[in-house]
Amino acid sequence: MISTPALQLAQTLVRMNTVSHNSNLELIHFVRDTLAGLGVKSRLTYNADKTKANLFATLGEGKPAGIILSGHTDTVPWDGQDWTMDPLSAVVKDGFLYGRGSCDMKSFIAIAVAHAENFLHSPAPFAVHLALSYDEEVGCFGVKELIADMRDAGVKPLACIVGEPTSMVPAIAHKGVYRYKCCVRGKEAHSSLTPISVNAIEMAARVVGKIRDMAEDMQANEPRYEGFDVPFSTASVGQFHGGIADNVVPRDAEFRYEFRDLPTADARAMQQEVIAFTEARTPAMKKVAADAGFRFETICEIPSFLGSANDAVTRLAQRLSNETGTTLVAFGTEAGLFKNSGIPTVVCGPGSINQAHQPDEFVSLTQLERCEDFMRGLAATTAFE
Repeated sequence: MISTPALQLAQTLVRMNTVSHNSNLELIHFVRDTLAGLGVKSRLTYNADKTKANLFATLGEGKPAGIILSGHTDTVPWDGQDWTMDPLSAVVKDGFLYGRGSCDMKSFIAIAVAHAENFLHSPAPFAVHLALSYDEEVGCFGVKELIADMRDAGVKPLACIVGEPTSMVPAIAHKGVYRYKCCVRGKEAHSSLTPISVNAIEMAARVVGKIRDMAEDMQANEPRYEGFDVPFSTASVGQFHGGIADNVVPRDAEFRYEFRDLPTADARAMQQEVIAFTEARTPAMKKVAADAGFRFETICEIPSFLGSANDAVTRLAQRLSNETGTTLVAFGTEAGLFKNSGIPTVVCGPGSINQAHQPDEFVSLTQLERCEDFMRGLAATTAFE
């Protein structure tokens, strides 16, 4: 069974409301103070208005290198979802811990923190770094600052374990998530005078059609990457807004779309293809109105992740989780950012993504027990190879 202190710590973190549009400082300060009680100093890096922070702490200061245990502190909201309980109640019932963030991914953070003292007295030849980030759910913004600060501080970790829910099966790849907004400026007119107008909705629709054509081409022709639920890159439009009345040619329209690229694909090249498509249509628009055209905003760019079953950190995760295989996951994580900064990385944590972001989100106590065994094993590790 999972230990009482670890479970109680998980409940404490779940009860903190760290939905992405809120501050995460209650949780960050709680972990900072908990570690300080063990004599461990934490480095905090803040967002621009100091309402959110990352935390980086080293357990085993003085050892030559360390393994990062990485987790994000923010959660998705629950507005409009049909919960049967308070999302912040952290109820334990019938072998499950319920609550927003119980699965994604406060339980991993709690179990790591609960074993901080074990890491401090570990015989391992490496330290353990705790890396907690903000705003993962809205674009992996916080971890970019954390990695930059880590680099500035001269920290050169051996490897990183991202504790997202993989049912404790080490994951060695995931797709990227690249989201953009396209804003279209046309020229309004009475709908009886369309030749002197530029219809922003219609021009936006042409770009939407282009994105759909790209999606269909990838589905039909892109080389498959077996192991993913959808073994090819995808593109989709998620929001569309425009127009003010039926008899007014719309001046403005905007839409949001995303690419989820395989580790072998290039989402930025896909975006450049969309931009080239709009640039070819801009001159005709400007003949009618000089300020007509397209403008793009980047919402988030989360790179894909591709590790290896042969990486030492993957083999370590397999031993600690008592798994012989690996998996691929469909969802995005911070793993690609750690890997792209030169740190060998694997994704491995308790719970299933099928329970994350859902009403009555939960994680099984069996999964938490496996995660605790993982942490105990990490603390007892005598070699990293």
